[in-house]
Amino acid sequence: MNEGDAASLARRRFREIAPPLLDDAYTLAKWLCRNGADAEDIVQEAAIRALKALETTAVERPKPWFLTIVRNTAMTWMAKNRPKALAYAGDMADLDALDSPLGEIAPDPEAALIALEDGARLRDAIAELPPPLMETLVMRDVNGLSYRDIAEATGAPIGTVMSRLARARAALAKALRS
Repeated sequence: MNEGDAASLARRRFREIAPPLLDDAYTLAKWLCRNGADAEDIVQEAAIRALKALETTAVERPKPWFLTIVRNTAMTWMAKNRPKALAYAGDMADLDALDSPLGEIAPDPEAALIALEDGARLRDAIAELPPPLMETLVMRDVNGLSYRDIAEATGAPIGTVMSRLARARAALAKALRS
């Protein structure tokens, strides 16, 4: 089989395997990284890895195979993008020990007020960002646009979009720490 045939077969197999599993993949990635936007990036990277792997791999059990790729991608992503203190380094059995946000009881009035104040601080910090950083941050983290969509909308190269997003997030973190 030539390279073109292998790639074509891999794309066909990917279209059969991946789409029904994307919700599960996103749920796993979001649980691991605790952030929806990051989970999207992780699932996208995992899908790319899966597509490449399908050129040389036969898959008998698609769901565990794909979720393993998602998990490994999440661990790699967190090791690169999160402070070491926040990176999850356990195995799948350790997930049972983590507290579920769904199991929390309703916050008391003081906790609700603190949450409102934190939300206002965040909105203020976003508003203080320079316009290119603010629009990139809002398009990505509020609207959930892909880097490509943001690049197309702003006329900036994808690398610039990624740089602006990183700078915007760093500026927000600094503003919220003070």
